[in-house]
Amino acid sequence: MRNTSPQFIHQLEQDGVLEPEKTASLHKPGTAPLFSVHWELTWILYAGVLLLSTGLGILIYKNIDSIGHLTILISIGLLCTACYGYCLMRAKGFSTEKAESPSLLYDYLLLLGALCLLSFLGYFQYQYNVFGNRYGLATFIPMLILFVSAYYFDHLGLLSMAITNLAAWAGIAITPLTLLKNNDFNSESLIYTGIALGLFLLAMAHFSRVKKVKAHFALSYRNFGTHLLFVALLAGMFHYSSYFMLWIVPLAIAAYYTFREALREKSFYFMVVLSIYLYIGCAYTALSLFDRMNLFNSFSTGAFYITLLYLIISCIILIQFLMRMNKKLKADDSL
Repeated sequence: MRNTSPQFIHQLEQDGVLEPEKTASLHKPGTAPLFSVHWELTWILYAGVLLLSTGLGILIYKNIDSIGHLTILISIGLLCTACYGYCLMRAKGFSTEKAESPSLLYDYLLLLGALCLLSFLGYFQYQYNVFGNRYGLATFIPMLILFVSAYYFDHLGLLSMAITNLAAWAGIAITPLTLLKNNDFNSESLIYTGIALGLFLLAMAHFSRVKKVKAHFALSYRNFGTHLLFVALLAGMFHYSSYFMLWIVPLAIAAYYTFREALREKSFYFMVVLSIYLYIGCAYTALSLFDRMNLFNSFSTGAFYITLLYLIISCIILIQFLMRMNKKLKADDSL
């Protein structure tokens, strides 16, 4: 009941829907306003999808010998087809603007269908090795389907899954097979791929916002791209420890761009993300310089206190910066 005007309440009383004592309580001042439980129900449904997928996986794992591989694949395929079929019938078609979801059941079945799709393709590859050693192809196909589904059905959850698959495909595609078999991911190519992928996702966020093609997708692209770019830059700084000073410039450029975007979007979240990654980079730079000055070689008490003093002062500066930015963003938002 969204309409709580006195006329509406009086009409309900005349129709016999509300009893007189209930009507009087609704007219009392200070009555707690109604609130939406949309997001609570949404998260409960999403949790239900994950629990259902996990439960089915455990059931299949424990009874694989009695059920049979082909039966499992057919069951997963039928469930996936049913979910996507229902969503296709209820979908309004592709639009560059934001499309409202028809119902919670629609989101529930769409997410379940996507998870079933990933399970079907992954199980198909594991059991029958249809893609052979072309592991990049095994991740590229579900990635492509998820991107198409995310844009057609306008679903942020599928977009996040698609971006995750994009990162997995990029990592597998550029990593030599010997590194995958030996679980050796300490490769320079992964660092540069992370930087390139982070820049690509940030470019997609800019494209979505400027061209107004699913503009609300820009936040997801920017979130993944920002984290991936900063992690890759810090990984490069740590990996090339002898030339860590060269990584300060791209790190500063990324920080400046994120700072400007956070101010434009009035997003305190990205301001915090920027501050944390930049603090890690500055702390590593300072400690590396201390090490080059041979402050740590003597194991002196002075070196310990210098390091401790730096960490305390830098933390205070970081906190003050975040408090100031929080006030600034709130002030700008109220204008």
